[in-house]
Amino acid sequence: MNRSILISALFAALSLTACDKPTVVNVPADKVAVPGPTGATGETGKTGDMGTQGNEGNKGNVGNQGTQGNEGAKGETGKTGDGTTVVVVPPANPAPAN
Repeated sequence: MNRSILISALFAALSLTACDKPTVVNVPADKVAVPGPTGATGETGKTGDMGTQGNEGNKGNVGNQGTQGNEGAKGETGKTGDGTTVVVVPPANPAPAN
């Protein structure tokens, strides 16, 4: 019986060591970046070059012709004369040009 206990103990020890044990991997914690103190302010940048002048715009379209105006109101008939005749005589000599 001593042998059976001894053989059982050896068999148990071998069977336990033959098992596939998962390997425990310790994952390190993520490192958190801590910002340091603010550095000195840099120099102001140089002014950029002047851009090129744009192209001249296109000529606009000619407008449409306007519509014809309305006909004016008709005037009243003139009064009859009193029988006096007025004669207009042209000048004898034309006026000199300046």
